[in-house]
Amino acid sequence: MTRLLKQTTLLIVIIMLCIHLPAYNQDTGSFSGGFQSSANFFIRDSLIGAANIPQYDNQLFGAQSWLDLGYSFNGFDLGLRFDMFNNSNLLNPNDSYTEEGIGRWHIAKKINKLDIRVGYIYDQIGSGIIYRAYEERPLLIDNALYGARLIYDISDNWAIKGFTGRQRFLFDEYDAVVKGASLEGYIDLSTEEKAFTLAPGIGIVSNTLDDESVDLVVDIVKNYQDVDRLEPIYNTYAFSIFNTLSAGPISWYGEYAHKSSEVFFDPNALKTEASGATTFGKYVRESGSVIYSSLSYAGGGLGVTVEGKRTENFDFRANPHQRLLRGLIGFIPPMNRQNTYRLNARYSPATQLLSEQAYQIDLKYRFSRKFGAAINYSSIETLDGDRLYREIYTEIFYKYKTKWQIKTGVQSLQYNQEVYEVKPEVPLLESFVPYIDFLYKIDRKKSIRVETQYMFVGDDEKAGFKQDYGNWFFILVEYAMAPHWSFVVSDMYNTVPGKNSAVVDGEKQSLHFPRFDIYYTHKANRFSLSYIKQVEGIVCNGGICRLEPAFSGFNFTVNSSF
Repeated sequence: MTRLLKQTTLLIVIIMLCIHLPAYNQDTGSFSGGFQSSANFFIRDSLIGAANIPQYDNQLFGAQSWLDLGYSFNGFDLGLRFDMFNNSNLLNPNDSYTEEGIGRWHIAKKINKLDIRVGYIYDQIGSGIIYRAYEERPLLIDNALYGARLIYDISDNWAIKGFTGRQRFLFDEYDAVVKGASLEGYIDLSTEEKAFTLAPGIGIVSNTLDDESVDLVVDIVKNYQDVDRLEPIYNTYAFSIFNTLSAGPISWYGEYAHKSSEVFFDPNALKTEASGATTFGKYVRESGSVIYSSLSYAGGGLGVTVEGKRTENFDFRANPHQRLLRGLIGFIPPMNRQNTYRLNARYSPATQLLSEQAYQIDLKYRFSRKFGAAINYSSIETLDGDRLYREIYTEIFYKYKTKWQIKTGVQSLQYNQEVYEVKPEVPLLESFVPYIDFLYKIDRKKSIRVETQYMFVGDDEKAGFKQDYGNWFFILVEYAMAPHWSFVVSDMYNTVPGKNSAVVDGEKQSLHFPRFDIYYTHKANRFSLSYIKQVEGIVCNGGICRLEPAFSGFNFTVNSSF
């Protein structure tokens, strides 16, 4: 049966269920849903690197859309999602992707203490280290489990869960079978004087590779020298134990995860060639582990969070031949501050699966309702002690009545471009960014906000220029008229060109990267139209990152819910 025929049959079945099942009872059910669409109009600009991909060279247009539909009645929960990609650069920023069809569906029913769900399922165990099926549309991550899941409530505070299926990739699934189970609970040991609770859990996940994936490993490693050869295996197991302890203002989460021996590709492993020379990159077979913990305190205007993580060889995938963001079964929490300002967020670290030890300290203190301060320190290294990332971030906040407020501070960081952006033989990038954000309320419905940042970067002595693209200045002005309109104008200017800046007639160029946005909101509908000229950079979402090329053109988006 072809994919189109299967999807059509499925659509008919779900529609028939929605029409006929409510007739058996008085519950007519309820519909809900949402629509999201983004369209890009590409304008070629070879000076900034926005060229030499299909959209700039000939297609000139690309779009992606999602329509979610949900229907609930008499304990049943039905869901359906239509996905469309037309000359989209979301899958691969350097290529074009076109496809459409049913991207997700599910049917669920709660029968007494048993919850049954089949179809495409989003879920996780613990913090997600050994298993997390989730969606991040900005990076086109959608690794829902296509299968079945059962959850049984042993009591009001304890539940056991089991699932099996295959991981989704676009409109298909990987052939490997993923299955797992977990037991999670809640223990209340509170007294009249003090609250004290525990939320323990344990989980296990197994991944069974398909014959084709294993055979491909065999074909590759048979060409290795004897010292590098390995025996592939079909089954890999991962388990974790976790707990959240809450005692008054203190909360402590801890998790330990272990993965059995598994075949994966290590880009940093040395491979012996026939000549006796060594090169980087080969398949290895290793077990792995992750230790993660977070301790927080909140009270008396003070908030403190301390996090730590150690990761070793935890590249756990549905297919060992996938790279970057594809095929990942688990999700390892990031260990850095999630910055929002344009220059502060320019260099963000992607979570490292094979070798990472990191910690983060975040402190916030409110001196009064009007005045507060915060400082964040994060450090990320390899297990060998090589520096990957370090950031010091400070913030001071002041609010004057309801009329205006200001945020200001500085950021200092070190960033390993050789690892995060695969740029060989570049020094550890260093930057210093002072910033300021000022909001002024003209009246109850109108406000104006101005934010500005300046980035100083270090020198690349070997190249004879500033590191990467050099120094930057950014300014943004936003005028909002509640509840409907918002207008934003910004510019990012390369004040002191660096090693990678554009060259014209043998001279480094200081370029402007302007942006203009118009937003309109009416009830549950939000529209935006933007003109964007954007430099190459890292795009991250919750520690999941990828390097995206420069962009030049218009963008139109629609978001609606019902």
